Amino acid sequence: MPVWDLRDLYAEPESPAVAADLAGAEIDARNFAARYKGHLGSLSGAELGAAIREFERIEESLGRLISYAQLLFSGDSTNPLYGRFYQTINERVTAIGSHIIFFGLELNRIDEAVLEPKLAEPAVQHFRPWIHDLRVFRPYQLDDALEKLFHEKEVTGHSAWSRLFDETIAGMRIQVHGEALTMSAALNKLSDRDRAEREAAAHAIAEALERDIRLFSLIINTIAKDKEIADNWRHYPHPASYRNRANMVEDEVVEALTTAVRADYPRLAHRYYTLKAQWLGLSRLQYWDRNAPLPEDDDRHIGWEEARTRVLGAYRAFSPELAEIGGRFFASPWIDAALRPGKASGAFAHPTVPSAHPYVLLNYHGRTRDIMTLAHELGHGVHQVLAGAQGYLLANTPLTLAETASVFGEMLTFQALLGDTSDPRARRIMLAAKVEDMLNTVVRQIAFYRFETLLHDERRSGELVPERIGELWLSVQTESLGPAFAFTDEYRNFWAYVPHFVHSPFYVYAYAFGDCLVNALYAVYRDGHPGFQAKYLDMLRAGGARRHRELLAPFGLDASDPAFWKRGLDVIAGFIDELERSPGRGAG
Repeated sequence: MPVWDLRDLYAEPESPAVAADLAGAEIDARNFAARYKGHLGSLSGAELGAAIREFERIEESLGRLISYAQLLFSGDSTNPLYGRFYQTINERVTAIGSHIIFFGLELNRIDEAVLEPKLAEPAVQHFRPWIHDLRVFRPYQLDDALEKLFHEKEVTGHSAWSRLFDETIAGMRIQVHGEALTMSAALNKLSDRDRAEREAAAHAIAEALERDIRLFSLIINTIAKDKEIADNWRHYPHPASYRNRANMVEDEVVEALTTAVRADYPRLAHRYYTLKAQWLGLSRLQYWDRNAPLPEDDDRHIGWEEARTRVLGAYRAFSPELAEIGGRFFASPWIDAALRPGKASGAFAHPTVPSAHPYVLLNYHGRTRDIMTLAHELGHGVHQVLAGAQGYLLANTPLTLAETASVFGEMLTFQALLGDTSDPRARRIMLAAKVEDMLNTVVRQIAFYRFETLLHDERRSGELVPERIGELWLSVQTESLGPAFAFTDEYRNFWAYVPHFVHSPFYVYAYAFGDCLVNALYAVYRDGHPGFQAKYLDMLRAGGARRHRELLAPFGLDASDPAFWKRGLDVIAGFIDELERSPGRGAG
């Protein structure tokens, strides 16, 4: 199995290049502040353009350092040397960043009438979207001293609690039939063919979470309170407001998405899981049956080489350029797919910096779902490579669009696999697996978003005890998954292993946004929209330079239109319709 090589960033934590880059960034940041602080309003357009490019260069040097530390820590968070290095780099980067934090704040204080002529200068034109994004936060900006305090306190606030969560999860060992498993390996057993094995793993996970539930509850309570303090100082109207603005998406668009998905719970999840209970021969499903394979699924192990071939083949059939970029990740050591203790669970693609390249982490168990995960994360990686041409400040895509390439890559791979399948039973298994992935991406993530909303709202009245957090969790799971499930009380703590609640509050709706967006986008592609591939690649190259309205307009799509979300949800409903008509219904 491939393991990444981080030497394209730095040779090792003790590398002289690390110390040299830290020292150089410190000098550059101090000189930058001495040159520009208090003078931005008087700069010409050309001078402002030069200042932004210097700022970008310093930010990228800091980004390389923190990316390396994060990836090293993700590869083995139980290694105390890596933990120490990660914290040290985090603290140093934060301290250096405090010298240049004035730049965005001072830009925001410039009046529109003074700033607009500068933005017309060729030297600034490229950065106009970045400046526009900065000014979205203008109404919530505090004075410089407070902004500096918030910035410097981050290392002992949210970041510290996130690290504690990561180290706790990585250090947990789940005892299943006498075998000590990591959290990732134990969760993987919830997809095992043997129901007794799934149940044993579920009870073991529940027992492990129960042992640490007071710690996990303290972490989530503290993070929610920390966020409330910042939100109150900045006068955000509700807990998700910052995330929406960072995503460059309007509150009402997110509300339209969540309302549409919740209204469709019965048409989607409730209907599908009723079918699944019949297929499994059960009157009610338990939570450990949610990801169970269907009775006819041979659940064969899929080797890494086959997974690579399948994914790249699907990408190539759509766009040779897409496949060529994806192939770089396999030709070079940019992927870490091996299973090992201490490694971060789940999967991600880290963009690092444009002057380097992204890295992909996943835990490959050889299941069909792992092929979909590979297709998903490779989509992120390709997107990040294409967007890197925008430069460090504009390469990052808002979260609502950051899931586009990943989910589209999954859809391409799924449709390719489905097209190679003529056997009706095999087709049904594939459709069911895809529906489950889509329900996990749309229904489950909106339920997660609902859970966060309830938790953060209630936290404003005081700390929540573990039992109350568990009640909120069970309420959203019951609402979203429906009457086919009989939830046992021990499931109340399963919120505690979800990293997004800790790392990025209110991130999760971006998955549903991306899935519904891609469903609508794929329908346009399937209908033969002229020049689709070229327009799609242009959309990925845009990075953070354009918003969702601009990017979707060439395809005739508009996320503010309620019909847009229905179009995406109809794709999932259509797959379920086919499953209801498929042969073998009720088997097992």
